Amino acid sequence: MRLLLLITLAAFAIALATGAQPQDKKAAKVDPQASIEPRSGPGAGQKFLAQFAGEWEVAKTFYSRSGGEPARTPGVCRQTMIHNGRFLQSEFEFGTDPEKSTGLGLIGFDPAAGTFTSVWTDSRQTRMSFRQGKDKFDGQRIVLYSESLGGDADGRKSKTVTELADQGNKIVHRQYGIGTSGEERLVMELVMTRKQAVPVK
Repeated sequence: MRLLLLITLAAFAIALATGAQPQDKKAAKVDPQASIEPRSGPGAGQKFLAQFAGEWEVAKTFYSRSGGEPARTPGVCRQTMIHNGRFLQSEFEFGTDPEKSTGLGLIGFDPAAGTFTSVWTDSRQTRMSFRQGKDKFDGQRIVLYSESLGGDADGRKSKTVTELADQGNKIVHRQYGIGTSGEERLVMELVMTRKQAVPVK
């Protein structure tokens, strides 16, 4: 018994001398931030978003409240999965000089909550647009609702619905305005066609 105790103490002394540490302390030293912000990996939403990556031709249609002729603008978009496949970044260009406008979108998925969150900025305005899902991802489409930080001055509410079509070679994105009584009106539609079609498996 005394021999076993001496061997154990000797092993512990050698571990201290060589700088060996228990596994949890090693992990904390490698990533000290993990104790307050645990890492999280991609989920089903990221797998869905990965299908959006690529180069796209864009047809943008804006429907006025007055019901007149819709305004149509061509564009292009480059979409990339960033941060080790955790977020989809979208870079848009619409129209031609000198009326060209640009937009930048970022969307992510929280596997724990099962919902998407997005942020949008563009060259038309200085306000940032935030959207978040209310229901868990159904595996088929992304449904987001407008969210405002600190209160929305004009009180506008909207919903966006994004779906894949044509074996992943087309994206249809629609934005709806939501009235005070809950009625929905189509405001804008983006039909995005992949520049180089993905072969059907």
